[in-house]
Amino acid sequence: MSFLTRLRRPAAPPDADGAGPDDGAGPDDGAGPDQEGPDQEGPDQEGPAAAEGERPRWRTVVAWVLTVLSAAAVLAALVLPNKLDLLTVREFLYIPVEALAGAVLLLLLPPRGRRIFALVVGPLLGALVIVKLLDMGFFSILDRPFDLVLDWVLFDDALTVLKGSVGEGGVVATVVGAILLAIAVLVLATLSVIRLTSVVPRSRGAVAWIACAILGALLVTNAPIATQRSAILVYERAGMVRDGLRDRQLFAEEAKVDAFRDTPDDQLLTALRGKDVVLAFVESYGRDAVEDPEFSGQVGAVLDTGYGRLRTAGYGARSGYLTSSTSGGGSWLAHATFLSGLWVDNQQRFRTVTSSDRLTLVSAFRRAGWRTVGVMPGITRAWPEGDFYGYDQVYDLPNLGYRGPGFGWATMADQYTMVAYERFEHAKTDRGPVFATIPLVSSHSPWAPLPRFIDWNQVGDGSIYHEIRKEGLNAEEVWRDQTRVRTEYRRSIEYTLTVLTSYIETYGDDDLVVIFLGDHQPSPLVAGDDAGHDVPISIVARDPAVLERIAGWGWQDGLRPGPQSPVWPMSTFRDRFLTAYGS
Repeated sequence: MSFLTRLRRPAAPPDADGAGPDDGAGPDDGAGPDQEGPDQEGPDQEGPAAAEGERPRWRTVVAWVLTVLSAAAVLAALVLPNKLDLLTVREFLYIPVEALAGAVLLLLLPPRGRRIFALVVGPLLGALVIVKLLDMGFFSILDRPFDLVLDWVLFDDALTVLKGSVGEGGVVATVVGAILLAIAVLVLATLSVIRLTSVVPRSRGAVAWIACAILGALLVTNAPIATQRSAILVYERAGMVRDGLRDRQLFAEEAKVDAFRDTPDDQLLTALRGKDVVLAFVESYGRDAVEDPEFSGQVGAVLDTGYGRLRTAGYGARSGYLTSSTSGGGSWLAHATFLSGLWVDNQQRFRTVTSSDRLTLVSAFRRAGWRTVGVMPGITRAWPEGDFYGYDQVYDLPNLGYRGPGFGWATMADQYTMVAYERFEHAKTDRGPVFATIPLVSSHSPWAPLPRFIDWNQVGDGSIYHEIRKEGLNAEEVWRDQTRVRTEYRRSIEYTLTVLTSYIETYGDDDLVVIFLGDHQPSPLVAGDDAGHDVPISIVARDPAVLERIAGWGWQDGLRPGPQSPVWPMSTFRDRFLTAYGS
């Protein structure tokens, strides 16, 4: 009996004479080929035996449809890639080796073992699909896979970004939809596996034939018709978990080594005494902004024009590149890397370093006699990390006096942030030197709506931005077109760089030193998959002695680093800076 016939026809019990379902009536039964015995019915007869012995055709069709859909679902789950750019029809034509291995295992298991197999493997298969979907999102935004142990905290930040684009109702709908989708994936995967566990054991011949055919094709033609994608993914993800657990101890030991921990306070930053130092992180300001032909013309013009005005005002600048510890997001990881001198590329490392007594650039300035402040428009709730960094005062959103609207994720326009710093700190006359960290966030995705640059005297309490926001584009409209997204990203970088150079020109003096850099590259949706992690960094000062201290760094003159400018890991900047400006 063929494989298809066995699935279509239910097995009949042997009759009283021991004849099985394939036994014919012999000549002694009294029924020849053209005869019918007293208990037999012809093809046109219907009776209780026919009604009970044959399965209705519609049930057979439904059973076959369910089996085919279950098999398709399992195969699709196993060959599903974890990157959006691999989501093509060709990827779904491969045969997953894991499916063949599972089929063989089912042939060997007893009925009870098969039931346990289904209840264990089904949910695991669903979880695998969920991880692959998460990977797609993480590769698209952060250029890396999802970390099963450390990345759950990032969803809070993602919801904040989403709220700025679609509002509170959109966030609720998205969360509910994501939860329902996850439940559906788990349930459907489990039901599909349960379905197949009842079919595969009755198809031993077919499974063996398919396995031999695939093996033969691989041996004879070396054709890439099979894949182990899911098995490799599970292996790699298990390795990530193992490495993450091991890294906790290794990083804690690394953090204990600090060349500047015991440096006397009077030997720290001696070459900057009396200077006001501003450290500005420009959100998503990556190397692509100054080198990608689609961006470099306009962004480069802003930098060159701004530097021309600063030169006229007596300022000089040097620029280079740093390699950030993150890409596409996770700004706090880059901030921690830059300020602590340690490579902080995940949440576990972030928690470790911010729970230590590591010397940061902020605390170094504080020990050397500076007042240290953080102007933090993105901080909307308690921020215990401020104590670790060493700030005397943190101006978070509630303390900045802003009366204007938000712009996407950004809680305020960057120009107001700089005005707030000027009012609260720099403009005071009865003070000592100030070191200020200022994250500028107008260039944070979704890059819509965007503020525009206005006269500094018009900024006021920010109320003017209500009208300016109405002029901006809607995020939903922008994100329908990837070209539009890239354009608005570029415009956001132009805006923030204009604000920075204009602030220095307008409010700067002989004692102002400004360090500004990108925290990370924009997401791969903007920068591409091979953009790397490099970000520009510039130091601006009117006092020539400040720039002379870094003459040996090989940085480019101006605000735009050249293609041959040196590239350092971001974690090395702290020590280089403290060495250059210390005794």
